[in-house]
Amino acid sequence: MQAVPEWSVVDDALERRFTFADFHRTMDFVNALAQIAHRQDHHPDLQIGHGHCQVRWQTHSAHGITINDFICAVRTDALLDDGC
Repeated sequence: MQAVPEWSVVDDALERRFTFADFHRTMDFVNALAQIAHRQDHHPDLQIGHGHCQVRWQTHSAHGITINDFICAVRTDALLDDGC
């Protein structure tokens, strides 16, 4: 959890809410996140609204959190550094 301090463990998943100035920036983030998910072949649960996106990483086959979820959370956080 030290590598992803902004994330919480909720119901056996890593979860974080991201906020943005508007819907377009939210969708830019979601589209960039989709590229990460595709490359990792690991797909988060998303809840998207005007100016926000809730991201949940969980390995369903493991019924909980695995190292891949932490890797994806770190890569998700890096999107903010990349201008999303």
